[in-house]
Amino acid sequence: MELPVFAALVLIVAGVWSLVVWPQFLRRVLKDPRARDAAGKATRFLTVHVVLVSVSMVLGAATAVIGLMGLFG
Repeated sequence: MELPVFAALVLIVAGVWSLVVWPQFLRRVLKDPRARDAAGKATRFLTVHVVLVSVSMVLGAATAVIGLMGLFG
């Protein structure tokens, strides 16, 4: 894959950023009182945020891998 070095580095940084930031966000969501109902069951608030974080981390990892492939491939 041909990719300018600058573009590859931007993709790597963006991917790493997602992999660092989103888990921190999820930790805060898990501590939020809206995450569980009175019985301790997960709420829609928690479910939506877990899906959001999961998708964002998969995309972040893919972005970083594409950047690495562009830099070294």
